[in-house]
Amino acid sequence: MFCMDHWSRVERALSDEPLSEPLVALWRHFPEDDQTPQRLVARTLDWQNRWNFDVVKFMPSGTYGVEDWGAISAYRDSPIGTREVVRTGIRHLEDWGKLKALDTRSGTLGWQNQALGAVAKELQGRVPILQTVFSPLTTARKLAGDRIFADIRNAPGLMEEALMIITDVTIRFCQDAIDRGAGGIFFATQLASHRLLTLGEHERFGRAYDLAVLESIQEKSRFNMLHVHGLDTMFEQVCSYPVHAINWHDRLTAPTLAQARRMFSGLLAGGLNECETMVNGNLDAIDGEVRCAIDQCPDGRLMIAPGCVLPTATADTSIEAVLRAAGRLWP
Repeated sequence: MFCMDHWSRVERALSDEPLSEPLVALWRHFPEDDQTPQRLVARTLDWQNRWNFDVVKFMPSGTYGVEDWGAISAYRDSPIGTREVVRTGIRHLEDWGKLKALDTRSGTLGWQNQALGAVAKELQGRVPILQTVFSPLTTARKLAGDRIFADIRNAPGLMEEALMIITDVTIRFCQDAIDRGAGGIFFATQLASHRLLTLGEHERFGRAYDLAVLESIQEKSRFNMLHVHGLDTMFEQVCSYPVHAINWHDRLTAPTLAQARRMFSGLLAGGLNECETMVNGNLDAIDGEVRCAIDQCPDGRLMIAPGCVLPTATADTSIEAVLRAAGRLWP
């Protein structure tokens, strides 16, 4: 277990001041419990009180951002605890033109930040709490499914208008999260991948709106982390985003932590293969991954973390092994 004053540890790491132990943060979904604020608050507090991580990544369901626009989701025993959209909110091209602004303080959106506020009140400012926020284009894909790719190519102007509406809602949601006690956001983009978009498409429909969100909270937030989801990512294009930390599947796709250090000067959050090593529970393998992460980041601007959410089957012994190794192997 590390120091209770996690904010000072994060700030010291960002300022290149030495730490006695590395930053560590792991996160997971709480399926079904993420459908009511009371249960989500309780599970979040239990998780942090149990493990005392340096950052609390608040874990609403991955579909919270589209339900107020009519999407319907369900939990179908996903091994990582995610819900899937079973009925999209956008089913026809012309539906994009009917998209309306939302009140981010009511409905599903509203209670996510109400729950975060309750967690923040209990933790009393001791640890950064990051609200999970999806990029506008990621939200659009969740809202429409894979038809999004045809729509941005066949009706780019219509999609830009829809993305402006989604971006405005996202900005207001972020501001409300910070007002309620979030130290910043965990900004997840799931489409910054060469397997999904061209660089030009991402520049036009992704990056422009991502920057609008991130720049809107620069003055009010203290710590923001970018999550670049998926394989074959556009890391070089997004590592210039105005964030303090970047997280990606460094064990599954390029760049490595060492390569990323040459592109990004902030905190690198990664090192753990959440899909295999953390689930298999091989303690020597966990030790090896922690050691490898530390060796790749000799400057100390590192947060030991998974590449994405931990599977729900991850054993406590695996998490304990990460914490032990982090303290023992830190130079």
